Amino acid sequence: MESLTTKFQIYKNYSKDLIKLSAPIMAGNLANMLINVGDVIVAGRHSTVTLGAISVASAIFMTFMIAAVGLMASISPVVSNLRGERKTTKTLFSATVKYSLFTGLLFYLLIRFVIGHIENIGLAPDLYPLVIEYLDISSWGMFGGLLFVALKEFLQAYEIVYFPNLITIAQIFLNLFLNIALVFGMWGFPQLGVKGLAIASLIVRTFGALAIFLYCLPFLKGRSKRVKSYIKELLKTGWPISFALFFEFLGFNITAVLVGKFSSTLAAAHNIIITITSITYMFPMSVSNAIAIKVGFANGEKNILNIKRYSLAGIYLSVIFMAINALLYVFFPEYLLSLFTNDSKVILTALPVMNIVLYYLFFDGIQCSCVGSLKGLKDTKPIMLTMGIAYLLIGIPIGCVLAFKFNIVLLGFWIGLAMALFSACIISSTILMNKIKNIQKTIAYRKP
Repeated sequence: MESLTTKFQIYKNYSKDLIKLSAPIMAGNLANMLINVGDVIVAGRHSTVTLGAISVASAIFMTFMIAAVGLMASISPVVSNLRGERKTTKTLFSATVKYSLFTGLLFYLLIRFVIGHIENIGLAPDLYPLVIEYLDISSWGMFGGLLFVALKEFLQAYEIVYFPNLITIAQIFLNLFLNIALVFGMWGFPQLGVKGLAIASLIVRTFGALAIFLYCLPFLKGRSKRVKSYIKELLKTGWPISFALFFEFLGFNITAVLVGKFSSTLAAAHNIIITITSITYMFPMSVSNAIAIKVGFANGEKNILNIKRYSLAGIYLSVIFMAINALLYVFFPEYLLSLFTNDSKVILTALPVMNIVLYYLFFDGIQCSCVGSLKGLKDTKPIMLTMGIAYLLIGIPIGCVLAFKFNIVLLGFWIGLAMALFSACIISSTILMNKIKNIQKTIAYRKP
């Protein structure tokens, strides 16, 4: 029987492993988020209408991008499992590239279809033309964006995490420079407003894809005989992740679109809150990625002890981080909001929501860690069902009732989102515990 001190030391060591792997991933994820933060800050300084427009346009674009990213998210756990089984995987690189480009084409066509039906959403008149303008240009960034994610996932399976995330950090500065230059017409560039934000986004995504592809050129050597089975496994593991992410971001983006139907001020406030919470979310998200890699390798080795310990260590880390982070939301909410806008009306509109955000983030941290473990175990269908139930059957209906029936608009929608994450937290943690117990029973049964 392990003592409390021994258990603490064990989980401390496992936590160190996760932090070591997740730290560069978090830097990259945070950098990726800061790219979006740059968009929000520049748009907010340009005008409230511009900020409201990219809130809606980004919500639509990212709904499809995130669904496509879900298909890429299966790469690192699948390759990690193969590595745990001691199988050759580097020869699968070219198949990974083709997989990302084909997926990019599919989702590009879907966005072009949506652009032709934007009028059916019923946006505020001042937002409508700007949303179309942004989507028309940014849709081309789907190819570069997905290629970058796919190759980053491939490298993460080998725990190569520094270079891909350095690229993302470089993208922050490139994006900020291009945003300022193209939105405001600085340094000899034309003043393009929302169009400038879209062009900057396209250039940044293309730059990232080219940089990481050049870094990965040594992987082009050799061919694999397992390409078909590899792609089949990617799709089998990836499509539930894709739908899970789609449901999650659909929940947020339906909220963004519905808020946009009320006023530009509410849309701007909602966008700022999403941006702030998304930055906080970078830690549990990065830990989740590390958990998926470590649990995936352990699953390939059939090492139930490591599966359990990496899963629990990840949950502990997320809970501790969210508890510490809550202090910022309690004591400095107005300051956090003022970093993104100087519009006092927008700040006063967003302030009451910050208390709800505390609960939302705490539940999100736990469910995110559980999702990382389930990805590593390649058991992703429960993730899809959990997110579908949480957002489409619980979160959005509660938000709509509070907003449209009781006229509690922004606060009402965020109460719905918090309830969605609470449900996802309970369901995903229960599924993970049962999954680990079943694996343990299976391994015990197979022993002679």
